Amino acid sequence: MRDIKYIMLHCTDTPEGREVSGEEVDSWHRQRGFVMIGYHYLVHLDGEVEHGRPLFMKGAACPRSGANSLGIHVCYVGGRNNQGFTADTRTEAQRTALLALVRELKRKYPRARVCGHRDLDRGKACPCFDAGKEYEQL
Repeated sequence: MRDIKYIMLHCTDTPEGREVSGEEVDSWHRQRGFVMIGYHYLVHLDGEVEHGRPLFMKGAACPRSGANSLGIHVCYVGGRNNQGFTADTRTEAQRTALLALVRELKRKYPRARVCGHRDLDRGKACPCFDAGKEYEQL
């Protein structure tokens, strides 16, 4: 079992309302040299939570911070508005699903800090909202 210090949230950096499949994200990540999708979970526009990388494997979504091996990586589809600017585009279904998933992960890993990719990798806007603040009461 890995030592989990972070529950790290990400976004796909795709336009609002554009659905993205786990297979598509997997393809993007393989093109970057990953062995498979870098996220452990992908939260779709309708709130469906898709499993990605198995939990026993370290994530591959935050390489510059060194936190990949210390975290569980959760990504929601979206992150750009229709004008192409970084924005919190989560649907209500995604907000509900993310809260439930983060709550469940905090029960399993109570000492893990909930944070955004941007909190550990300066210069990133991902996940386009303050994850630590939003989930600080969990």
